[in-house]
Amino acid sequence: MTSLHKTTHLKSVAAAVVHLVSQCLERASTRKTRIITFSALFLSVCTFGAIAVAPHAPDASDLPVTNITEQLQIPTLDAQIQALAAGDEKFVYEEKVQRGDTLARLLQRLGVDDAAANKFIQSNPTARLVMQQKAGRTVRAQINADGQLQWLQTNFPDSVDSAAQLKTVTITRNENDALNGAFNVAESKIPLERRVEMKSAEITTSLFAATDAAQIPDAISSQLVEMFSTEVDFGSDLRSGDHFQLLYETFWQNGELVGTGKVLAGEFTNAGRSYQTVWYGQAKGGGSYYGFDGKSLKKAFLKSPIAYTRISSGFSMRVHPISGKWKQHDGVDFAAPAGTPIHAAADGVIDTAGKSGGYGNLVVLKHWSGYSTSYAHMSRFAPGMRKGVKVKQGDVIGYVGATGWATAPHLHYEFRVNNKAQDPLKIKVEQSQKLAASDLLRFKAVVQDVRHRFTLLRPADISSQVASR
Repeated sequence: MTSLHKTTHLKSVAAAVVHLVSQCLERASTRKTRIITFSALFLSVCTFGAIAVAPHAPDASDLPVTNITEQLQIPTLDAQIQALAAGDEKFVYEEKVQRGDTLARLLQRLGVDDAAANKFIQSNPTARLVMQQKAGRTVRAQINADGQLQWLQTNFPDSVDSAAQLKTVTITRNENDALNGAFNVAESKIPLERRVEMKSAEITTSLFAATDAAQIPDAISSQLVEMFSTEVDFGSDLRSGDHFQLLYETFWQNGELVGTGKVLAGEFTNAGRSYQTVWYGQAKGGGSYYGFDGKSLKKAFLKSPIAYTRISSGFSMRVHPISGKWKQHDGVDFAAPAGTPIHAAADGVIDTAGKSGGYGNLVVLKHWSGYSTSYAHMSRFAPGMRKGVKVKQGDVIGYVGATGWATAPHLHYEFRVNNKAQDPLKIKVEQSQKLAASDLLRFKAVVQDVRHRFTLLRPADISSQVASR
């Protein structure tokens, strides 16, 4: 229908509506009825008129249509098909070493079907390191379509060094001599991402339970014990409610944790008393742990020469368990499982290392200024322990046993000053000297940063107590 015809039709309809209105008004019996009828019809006419005169919406069929043609490039698989046909496709696999893995089983999971590669790895000393990889470590390999090894690589997180580098062993097929199954192997160092972790925990049952709950690695837990071993006997001094804060290094590669570094700072609160320490690398090289006051935390003697134990007999008069006689016990007995490592309480020189009657296997260390320490009833000595050998504080000198006059495995530990026995749990030895004046300014800046971090880690009530001291 054209626009002209549509307009004519609408006019006819309008005329019919007007005629209908006239008739309705004539038939209305009352004035009120006429007014209502006229109003209703008037609104109808207005509405219809508005529709009638509204602009006409365009018909979709009347819209212009434009055809666009574009040439598209269709990808082909010729290159991929040719590579598959030529056996040039490369595949990279990654597997975790499993407990009890053999080289053959590991290579099979990596998709390697290469007798020459198997033979090379077993015969080359460096390549053989792959077979010594620990369970859970990652090994990556690239093979071709025939299962021939192109390269194999694995990292050794235990070798993370102070420069935040990781030892990597890479085995590569020699492309110039591929037919003879020739391989090259190389060790290299790759850089790692260093992060500083902040952790805190409260002791409810044991130190290890607390560190496990806080997801603190065992290597860091051991450092925590070493740092505070001159202040806290972790075998007998711990109390429920003791707590600690730690800052320590971790090293990462491609988002995966590959190793831990050293503890950078620690705070340990035992029986309401807090001990704090921070690692400080001095300008002239090297470094050590210091208290926040700048004094070295490393005292002259460890409070306990073995870790995680209990005192079975103190420094006092007692009835000897074998002779039955009442006599002075000139040392402290630390009960511990047979084979527990025994550490030198301080730097010194071995004066005795051998069997000694009721003491059984005995080591005596001479220190300075008339100090000496004795370690008895050892099951065996550490390698190289003989008279005249110098040892450092913390070195393993032997292992707990029950040799000599002993009724159960334990360490009998004596501390002597000018050959006179002293109670090793009560003896006081001065700390090392404070930092040099040239290092104090930078040291104070380090301590200030650590204090701020520890404040963030502490519960609010504990922080307020520390701040008021």
